[in-house]
Order: sequence, then structure tokens, then C-alpha cells
Amino acid sequence: KKAALKFLRKSMKRYGRPDSIVTDRLRSYGAALKEIGAADRQETGRWLNNRAENSHLPFRRRERAMLRFRRMRSLQKFASVHASVSNHFNSERSSYSRANFKKNRAAALAEWRGLCAA
Repeated sequence: KKAALKFLRKSMKRYGRPDSIVTDRLRSYGAALKEIGAADRQETGRWLNNRAENSHLPFRRRERAMLRFRRMRSLQKFASVHASVSNHFNSERSSYSRANFKKNRAAALAEWRGLCAA
């Protein structure tokens, strides 16, 4: 409730009082809005919160990737190398014929082996 109050007060101070406030069904939001006096403006529904949840997706994706690593530094090392290498090998299979796909894949593998040997 304390965190919800802090968030709501801060956002209302910055953006003004809204006509409606869309939240999930977390009870702390209801308690905080009741204390502020805006409980009648709260809207909770099955699909009402989709815009807020979808804005969190890049964070969720990043968190999921970070779970596999114990240290942030090792994650950053992996990500910097992976970005340059993944483009090499992940060509879209559907846009090439099988023969072209195999030729491009062999060329990428040969280049990769040349880099690793150097």
C-alpha cells in the first residue's frame, strides 16, 4: 500500500488527476486509491491492463535472459559477442531455397572458423 500510494501521488502530481485509473486487481492499489479518495475512478478488468503489461515486455525479456547468468559482467560479455555472431548464423530459412541456405550457412561457418583460428 505504501509503495502504491507513493507511486500514485507522484504520478498525480506530475500528470494531474486522471478521469480513470486502470490497474490490475492488486489490493494495494485499491487501498491506496481509497486513501487518496479516488476509489471510484479505479478500473480493473481482464483486458484493460494490457497496454501497461505489454510495455513491460522488453524488461521481462531482459530479465529472463539475465536469469541464466550469475554476474552482470558475464551477461554483458556474452551479449556483446552474441549480437555479432547471431546475425551471421541466423538467416531466415523461409526466404531462401534450401541450396542457398546451405551455401550461406557453409560460408558463415567457414568465416567463423577463420576468425577462431586467427
